[in-house]
Amino acid sequence: MTLDRTLGIELEGDGDTWRGHFAVTDAVRQPYGIVHGGAFLTLAETITSAGTWHGVKDDGQLAMGQEISASLLRPISEGHVHGTATVRRRGRTAWVWEVEITDDQDRLCALIRATIAVRPAPAG
Repeated sequence: MTLDRTLGIELEGDGDTWRGHFAVTDAVRQPYGIVHGGAFLTLAETITSAGTWHGVKDDGQLAMGQEISASLLRPISEGHVHGTATVRRRGRTAWVWEVEITDDQDRLCALIRATIAVRPAPAG
């Protein structure tokens, strides 16, 4: 079971914009009842890795997280966590994305920047 499946992340996207979301459950809350910041980052890395992989897979490349940073602006304690990722740079060895995390009321809850490494897929 992968982390994204454990959290119940659902993805959709095409090209330069990808989206994902998951439901708020006790599994993603920290002791104060709000969604753990690590769950926000997991959503962001999942979205951006998927978007990068879709852009490089036909060239025999893989995509994996290289760096991620976040500004957590507003807590989420119920409903869903939504992420919208926009690619800012498509490099040969890395893609850079910006991700906005919002709640069900479309309030901005976090801003995240993710760099996704692009590497050759192993032979076979």
